Amino acid sequence: MSNLEQIRSLSPKERRALSYDELVTLIRNMTSDKIMEVSKLIGYPVFARLCMGELKHKFVLLQDGAAAIILNSQNQILLQRRSDSGKWGLPGGCQELGERFQDTIVREIKEETNLDVREEDLELVDIVSGLSRKNEYPNGDVVINNTVLYCVKNYKGNIAWDSESKGMKFFDIDQLPSNQNDADLIEVYKNWVHKSNNESDKS
Repeated sequence: MSNLEQIRSLSPKERRALSYDELVTLIRNMTSDKIMEVSKLIGYPVFARLCMGELKHKFVLLQDGAAAIILNSQNQILLQRRSDSGKWGLPGGCQELGERFQDTIVREIKEETNLDVREEDLELVDIVSGLSRKNEYPNGDVVINNTVLYCVKNYKGNIAWDSESKGMKFFDIDQLPSNQNDADLIEVYKNWVHKSNNESDKS
């Protein structure tokens, strides 16, 4: 069995529990293409930190990713309550190596909400970066995200959540919970809507 096959044979939980020495031994002689596959199997942010050894919770990681403003017919916003921090936030996540941002958000929405979204139904809102995107997690990880923000109004399926969430709920935009991660992204969305409405009025 090759080293890549060994990693494939592990459960997701076992892959993420690999030690620095175990992971380095497995990937040391792999090509870059195979290392990219390992990264996808583990998940890029976790894979990157595993490769840092004892510095994994000290190093501030720069992550690219995408998030979605998902609206229902009443223009309410869907938020998920994260299992790790207990805070409310938008569906979304990190870009895997070789992935387009459109692929990232379609995949993350499916994984986190069980909703099916087509690429053509994604509306680009903005790209958000800087220290407003700094997040600290209970395990000590600190990340700064470059986030591509989309708006989604058309989707199919019934909402269900995975182990990353404690629950999901649609909120009125003026009655959002105070305990949230993505207030900056929602503010960007509000400004985008305001600008779009002004441009429509002018035309």
